[in-house]
Amino acid sequence: MVFFAAGAVLALAGGFGQSSAHAFSFSDVAWRAQKMAATPYKAQPSNLPKALRDLSYQQYREIRLKPQYTYWRGAKLPFELGFFHEGSYYDHPVHINEVDDGRVLPIRFNPDMFDYGPNKLDPKQMSKLGFAGFRVHYALNTPKYKDEVLVFLGASYFRAVGKGQVYGLSSRGLAIDTALSSGEEFPRFVDFWIVRPAPGAKELTIYALLDSPSVTGAYRFILRPGTHTEMDVKARIFMRGNVSKLGIAPLTSMYLYGENQPAAVPSIRPEVHDSDGLSIHSGTGEWIWRPLVNPKRLLVSSYALTNPAGFGLMQRDRHFSSYEDLDNRYDLRPSAWVEPRGKWGAGRVELVQIPTPDETNDNIVAYWVPDRSPHPKQPYDFEYRLLWGKDDAERPQTSWVMQTRRAQGTQGKPDGSILFALDFEGPALKKLPADAKVEGSVSADGNGKILEASTQHNDVTGGWRLLLRMRRLDNEKPVELRAYLHSANTTLSETWSYLLPPE
Repeated sequence: MVFFAAGAVLALAGGFGQSSAHAFSFSDVAWRAQKMAATPYKAQPSNLPKALRDLSYQQYREIRLKPQYTYWRGAKLPFELGFFHEGSYYDHPVHINEVDDGRVLPIRFNPDMFDYGPNKLDPKQMSKLGFAGFRVHYALNTPKYKDEVLVFLGASYFRAVGKGQVYGLSSRGLAIDTALSSGEEFPRFVDFWIVRPAPGAKELTIYALLDSPSVTGAYRFILRPGTHTEMDVKARIFMRGNVSKLGIAPLTSMYLYGENQPAAVPSIRPEVHDSDGLSIHSGTGEWIWRPLVNPKRLLVSSYALTNPAGFGLMQRDRHFSSYEDLDNRYDLRPSAWVEPRGKWGAGRVELVQIPTPDETNDNIVAYWVPDRSPHPKQPYDFEYRLLWGKDDAERPQTSWVMQTRRAQGTQGKPDGSILFALDFEGPALKKLPADAKVEGSVSADGNGKILEASTQHNDVTGGWRLLLRMRRLDNEKPVELRAYLHSANTTLSETWSYLLPPE
């Protein structure tokens, strides 16, 4: 930890002085976070006039930054910045600063920077507002155009895309007390410092200051857009007090229905989701795949691990025909994969699945919970790499589940049983002859009974299909199911881990 003498850092409303005696760095933000943690939290009141607060989401989207105010455009740098106006749900300003050659230069809000579209708003009410967030542009898909590749907007939320993709799931700085009856706390990024890139730069560095009633934190994000857009995340947090549950590297997504849980009413769209499963690479080398569900009541499940190799919410199904949605293009939504840097120790990956009636609500959350909670006022450091893109690089070297289908267990008269068809694909299966002896190892917890399990070669994909028929003993309780493929003593696939929600 680096501390500075009084006067070396001059606090402004949202930044440090323009004439710092040293080059700005992560230590500056950490110093400020530590100072804030030693004082009681002060909630920032909303500064929105009623006209802006009452905007619908669509009306808010009509407020756009005028192109000439895109930051760095005139300098012809590889990265450019756009800004979001306050309004609707985004009712608190954030301070945004440029760091140029070590100097901190505040980027000032001005209502003249924005086109308000058809919204009838009084310009006099805008003068004391600020930015709600910002976006980063980079020539990701063609050198002729700078695409939007990263957005920070709302609380500590941010999201990014890889090449050829559209926005889907989000990440956050921290998750606090998620899915607890006491209610969830949403920390906010309140200040940003964005380092001016060199003319040929391939990466962009962003610093952020986090604040909430329970925690403060310093963050550094190093963004590298590409086929898989990479973000190296370094964080140092300080707890103001104890919390019941601290979620690190949280990912937030949406699952409405899919192949394992068809739509409740007929739809021309076979599947609607930003992610279709949680993937985990344990510290022991095991790969686990849990397909997502839209439950009828809250479901929270966890996987106890030590020093995990990675986890993520993935969109494995990339076929347009699975979605048939020309507007939302769920087939182009990114997966997000968390790779810890260093040893995270003992803890658990927790998955929260929340009932949702439509696709407008994010109802899936996954994060890491350390067994040992940070001590109040003491620094707690963690680092990870976050990958946004297609998930080809984040799969086991053996084989993986490409789809999970669920049906009535018998043809004709129902007998209460349920049939699952699991399709596995991957290099370990491709090299096997079609008559190879591939078997499924399947199990259920005490509320489930396995009735049948069989495998067959999939002549279409070159993989194998596992058919699993089971019966639930108590319909009011969930069932945990597990399955994987093997040949003799050789494991051929990741582990399919399924939670069948209560009826």
